Amino acid sequence: MDIIISNSSGVPIYEQITAQIKAKIIGGELSEGDALPSMRFLAKELRISVITTKRAYEELEKQGFIESYTGKGSFVKAKNTELIKEEIHKQIEDLLAQCVEKARLCGISEDELCEIIKVLF
Repeated sequence: MDIIISNSSGVPIYEQITAQIKAKIIGGELSEGDALPSMRFLAKELRISVITTKRAYEELEKQGFIESYTGKGSFVKAKNTELIKEEIHKQIEDLLAQCVEKARLCGISEDELCEIIKVLF
């Protein structure tokens, strides 16, 4: 599984793993029932602690993206369209918050920003 870890990003490694696996599920690269690499294999592949991969998998399970079975492994859970829509909505809000902050720094008004969004949409 292609996961890229950045030690200089300031984002905890388990969050980087969680975000990238969620993106693969949302984007359709990983489908319902697909097996994820074992925690140990992924830890070895990324050269990180098994505890870190375990935390990432636990977070994905808590958020409803995967299911784990003792002795069998972790698998992509059936897609919950509402969950996926909510996740994408959250990502859009985060990006727009960054845009609003940059617009404020540059002195762009709310109306101007709305106009930019309308043009791009």
